[in-house]
Amino acid sequence: MQTLSPELTRRLTAAIEKMPAFPKSVQAILDLTRDPNCTPKDLVQVIEKDPVVTLKILKVVNAAQFNLPKQVTSINHAVVLLGFNTIKHLALGIAAMGVLPRHTAAGLDMQQYLLHSLTTACLARELATRMKHPEADPLECFIAGLLHDFGKVVYAQHMPDEFRLALQTSKQLHIPLHEALRQTLGADHTVTGALLLERWRFAWRLVETIQNMHGPQVKDTPMIACVFAANQISKKLQMGFAGNMYVEPLTEAMESRLGGDLDSVIAHLGDLKPLMDEARLFARLET
Repeated sequence: MQTLSPELTRRLTAAIEKMPAFPKSVQAILDLTRDPNCTPKDLVQVIEKDPVVTLKILKVVNAAQFNLPKQVTSINHAVVLLGFNTIKHLALGIAAMGVLPRHTAAGLDMQQYLLHSLTTACLARELATRMKHPEADPLECFIAGLLHDFGKVVYAQHMPDEFRLALQTSKQLHIPLHEALRQTLGADHTVTGALLLERWRFAWRLVETIQNMHGPQVKDTPMIACVFAANQISKKLQMGFAGNMYVEPLTEAMESRLGGDLDSVIAHLGDLKPLMDEARLFARLET
């Protein structure tokens, strides 16, 4: 955990408070998922009140990667075919993309940022599916992968001068962006990302994953292993760009969990084209 000065804490809190809140429908979905008595019918009723989220969910559900036998035309049908958790996470992921600004004050290319985040999300879900660990739910890993760089958006939008300086420092010193952010600003994007997810009331396991993604001692959890590796693979394959070009090696603990170093993990994944196509599909929903 990074130690912040009172002044930096104040500035980060102020920046986070400027970020948009999730739509009411998505807040309702988050509330429902905490209710043990929630039913699929309750979820359907909430989603159907938001026509934008409904339309985007149906577009994704009807994409090739789900291999459904026929066209899905309603959220209720989607829940029946794919399950409560799948639709819940799709709704949250689509809502997260919806609050991204079209442009940032620091000039971060948001389309490239989005493609990197979506690729990381799809890869993290695939790694979790293969890992089959109860603490690495594939759809939670998808959301964590999607949100892992959201702290950069806070900096790029509301602390643009410091963010641009960090980008320059990263390039000039050949160091990862999170290290440059610590040097120039005093805290990297995992701090703001975790604070933002707490504000949005996401589950603690997601907050913990974002908060402990980088640092001298990356926390060893199955979920962090999947998202960290997915992030590095996305950078190595140059699928989008979120300001950090440096591919970092897996820790020994991650290699143990994932069955080898980064190149071995990529080789074991095989044909990644379907995952890349899925990431591009999601990205088109926001263009």
